[in-house]
Amino acid sequence: MAVEIETIKQLREETGISLGDCKKALEESNGDISLAKDYLKKRGAAVAQKKTEREVGAGIIDSYIHSNKRSGVLLEINCETDFVARGEDFQNLSHEICLQIASMKPMYLKEEEVPEDVLEKEKEIIAEQVRELNKPSEIAEGIIKGKLEKYKKDVCLLDQLWVKDDSKTIQSLINEYIAKTGENIIVKRFVVYEF
Repeated sequence: MAVEIETIKQLREETGISLGDCKKALEESNGDISLAKDYLKKRGAAVAQKKTEREVGAGIIDSYIHSNKRSGVLLEINCETDFVARGEDFQNLSHEICLQIASMKPMYLKEEEVPEDVLEKEKEIIAEQVRELNKPSEIAEGIIKGKLEKYKKDVCLLDQLWVKDDSKTIQSLINEYIAKTGENIIVKRFVVYEF
């Protein structure tokens, strides 16, 4: 199917993805922009998965200080080249992640970093709450497991829902930028300061 150049331009403006990829997505979706966006998201996740093995040797340190001067964030975010690190897209992503950290105050970067003793303590607290509900043991175990998973998603930055669009996690937001820039991007570390 031949796709009109105006439709390609519109998709490019809305997504920031290259014209060639936008054209291909529109061809695959018979000119439907919303289907093309879904195609690009799926393709972006696949591209991000392939790029995670690539070395990240460049990046930036970004910061955010809240207007009341009582909280702030320092973030190290890495990519493959200085060219991308200096680019507007990468800078925007970094800023969005700083805002996320300032507002949601994650304690860990990813689930693997949550100490086992912290999980055990949280599990005990949840188990005590569930015991008060007087549910059968198999239902209680399901509730405990579900609440523990929710706890991990709440305290781990990459698993948190993005505050500006709760249909995306921070990791899926990063994956979109990986597809956009064509480079691997990782959040290396962050620190939250509060007064």
